[in-house]
Parts: sequence; structure tokens; C-alpha cells
Amino acid sequence: MSRAKIAGSLAPGATVGILGGGQLGRMIALAAADFGLRTVVYEPEISGPAAQVTNQHMAGAYGDEARLSAFAARVDVITYEFENVPAEAVAYLAELRPVRPGGRLLAVAQDRWLEKSFFAERGIATAPFARIDNLTDLEHAVEKIGDRSILKTRRFGYDGKGQVRIEKGAKLAAAWRAIGEAPAILEGFVPFRREVSVVAARGADGAFTAFDLCENEHRDHILARTTVPAEVAPRTARDAVDIARLTAEALEVIGVFAVEMFVCETRGRETLLVNEIAPRVHNTGHWTIEGAETSQFAQHVRAICGWPLGSARRMAPRVEMENLIAARAQEWSRLIAEDGAHLHLYGKDVAAPGRKMGHVTRLFRTEEPARRESGEKLKDSALPPTLR
Repeated sequence: MSRAKIAGSLAPGATVGILGGGQLGRMIALAAADFGLRTVVYEPEISGPAAQVTNQHMAGAYGDEARLSAFAARVDVITYEFENVPAEAVAYLAELRPVRPGGRLLAVAQDRWLEKSFFAERGIATAPFARIDNLTDLEHAVEKIGDRSILKTRRFGYDGKGQVRIEKGAKLAAAWRAIGEAPAILEGFVPFRREVSVVAARGADGAFTAFDLCENEHRDHILARTTVPAEVAPRTARDAVDIARLTAEALEVIGVFAVEMFVCETRGRETLLVNEIAPRVHNTGHWTIEGAETSQFAQHVRAICGWPLGSARRMAPRVEMENLIAARAQEWSRLIAEDGAHLHLYGKDVAAPGRKMGHVTRLFRTEEPARRESGEKLKDSALPPTLR
């Protein structure tokens, strides 16, 4: 392992440690290899998608300090590919090697109460929310926020897990039991027009850059499609990037992260409500592999290694990324034959319901069509022609 540095930065030949072995870790490892960097993946499983492309793989529990120490000894910098890595493991490793994007970002993103409070304290709008520690808290919060709301565990929920929708007449005791009576928050229902996200990066030198605002469509709480640029007013896009910049600076981020938001309409004007932070490379940024001058994964590697950030310039007037969920990935032979489509499969063996098996990106000559109203169902058979 080389520890050579250039002006305080890691040089090619250094080793990046990746906590977590999923598809995000896989794509980080591939980007690192393009820069002549080595990678070591650490995860509890024997072999995930990232293990297929890394230089070394270490299986171990996140609570095994001896194993974590051995991992740290093999690498020069450490990053994480998902937000549910235990904060205790990150804090332990941070005593041994730089861990980026950073523990502060991870701690806030792991706890929905801290996350919402972070924005509220800075005057950034979110959905109405209340802390829930018991059934009585839930009953009082529903009286204050209203019948239409969502009960979410404070920690460890993603892709709709750990959430229960509250409607008028709902049995609150049953909802409380459904999330395991775990510490939670209640969020008021938001009548939004669009879901959007900013994928951005902050370098070790404090430099900041953001990719174009993404517009996202979910099915069954799982991202189905991302379209860039989002169909919003220029001022709304600028405001979204400003929120991401404030987040990066306040939490001293070094690396790529994302902020998910809702676009609402207030008295005929677009407004933004922040939903949540993703403290890592993000599913809505996958389009950047072909669609931006620097992919989010290359940008992340640049940042955590102390290198200058790359250009976030979009390479086509419009870009779409479609997630391949479960059996949809079995259509790979048709997708790979589609002119202009860029197929990425993650090497997963089992196409379980709701599981992300890959994605496909398409670049287009113009920003038209892709003008869908909120809630309109996508028709996969009516995809517009690809860029030729």
C-alpha cells in the first residue's frame, strides 16, 4: 500500500476503504480503479456486489473493533456507501484514518428528528413534525399536525420501511405497534407537485459543486425514475442548490451527498420543503455516469482523496435514469440492444420483490417530452426515442 501524497492529498496507488458492499460501494470501487486507486470493501456479508470488483474484501461485524482495526491498517481513507453503518463503528475508525464524508453528516442523517431539527433551526422549511417517544406523544401530535400524516421510525428506515401512514380514523395504537414502538417522528402530509433532489459535493478544500436538480418518481416507496433537469423554475433550482451548500458547510461534508426535497405551490409560487439528507452517493445521481462530465462516483473519490472537484456539467439536454427493480432486470437483453441505452447490472443473484438489480440511463437531444404531472403513472412501453 502506497501512502504517497501530493500536497496533502492521496496519490494514485493509495487505498480507499469502503464500508458496505452494495451497489453504491461497487460503483465507488469502479470509479476509484479508473484513478489508479485500490479499494478494500468491509461488510458483514461474505460477498455483496462490491466484492466482485474490489481489490480486497473483508467480512466482519461493524462492532468487531479488532477486525475494524485490521481494515483501517490496510487503507488510507475510509468512506461509507449506506447510512445505516453504526455511528460507533465510524467514530472508532475515525481515530485511525480519515472517514469521509464525515461523522457529523452521518449522525444527523441517521436520525430523522435530528435531521428535521437541523433544517428547522436554520429557517429551512420542512413538513410539520413532532417527536414521538410513546403512544401519548403520538396521540397529541396527531391532534396538532392533523389526521393525514406519516409515522416514521427515527432510525434505520429506507425505501418505505419503518413507516406507517396515518389517515382519519386510524388506530393509533396499531400504528405505534407496527413500527415496533421505536422512537419516531410524526410528519404532516405534504401536498407536493414534484419530488426533487440535489446531488452535490464538497471538497477537502471547501470547494462546492452540485449536479443539476433531479426530478424523481417513486413506485411503492422505491425510486423508479429520475429525470434531469427537473421541471422547475430557475429560482427554485437555485434555492435547492443553496440548501445543499448550506448543509455541506454546516456539517463539514467532504464527499458526495444528496438532499431530497418536495416542490410545493404556495400562492402561485413554487416553494421547497426539505425531506431528508442522504449522507453518501445517491440513487438519483446514477444518471451522472454517462450524463455528466464527472460522475457522482468519480466526484466522491476526488473529494475524499483531497483532489480538486470535477465539472458537474450535464452532457445532454435531458437525461433519464430508470431503476431496474426485481424482474425488470431480466429484460437486460432487450435493454442492451436498445440504441443509446446505457445498462448497469449490479451482479445480484436473487431478484427479490423491491430489490434494485440495476439501472439504465438514456440521453436525449432535447428537453422534450418528459412533462409528467405529479402522480401520473409511467408507461414503460411509451419511452421516448433515445439520443442517437
